[in-house]
Amino acid sequence: MASAPRDLGDLARRIVTCRRCPRLVKHREAVAAVPPPRYHGQHYWARPLPGFGDPKARVLLVGLAPAAHGGNRTGRMFTGDRSGDWLFRALHEAGLANQPTSTHPGDGLQLTGAYITATLRCAPPANKPRPVEIERCQPYLLEELALLTEVRVVVALGKIGWDAYLRARRATGQAVPRPLPRFGHAARASMPDGVVLLGSFHPSQQNTFTGKLTRPMLKAVFVLASRLATRSGRDGSRGRPPR
Repeated sequence: MASAPRDLGDLARRIVTCRRCPRLVKHREAVAAVPPPRYHGQHYWARPLPGFGDPKARVLLVGLAPAAHGGNRTGRMFTGDRSGDWLFRALHEAGLANQPTSTHPGDGLQLTGAYITATLRCAPPANKPRPVEIERCQPYLLEELALLTEVRVVVALGKIGWDAYLRARRATGQAVPRPLPRFGHAARASMPDGVVLLGSFHPSQQNTFTGKLTRPMLKAVFVLASRLATRSGRDGSRGRPPR
């Protein structure tokens, strides 16, 4: 691993040049070379994606990976796909985004108090990363966590994001609850240092089309995240909600 980055911009520049996982490199470039008809003529990003948002974020979102024809196409996480349509509407309703849509970089979207990252920086085939690929990508998440010093609440979008955050804490020597907290929608776990981990079903089409995740369910998670992060700031604690 390279020396610690000076800032998030330095880290982003290194992420976008990463070619550590041959299978993922092949996949992200292959889908860009032969896009579906609805995206014919569009230039795909087809590179790894850094996180984005407020450098002073108190709420951190940890997802799975860019979508092959979403972030891998547009160059921004959760942008240009239906998962993002759900996510940014919920963030906007919770006061964490200035608009409810994210269509492309430069569309005016700004996150306030929130930062979005992912377990994996490249789109995996069938949305199923291999353990070794998650392991190779973990150092980028570790560096983000070191730089995002104001984070008080972590929202895991899916079990992979939940596990990735807990694994990252262990990798950096930070304590985790024992037994390890189990993922579930609206699951909530307080870390020994006061950071609160919240779980949410991923806003994938598989979950939203079947009704497993509804818009009110997703909004409620971010309303709670925003409230907990704000209160922890007022009472001076590091993520510990007041009694």
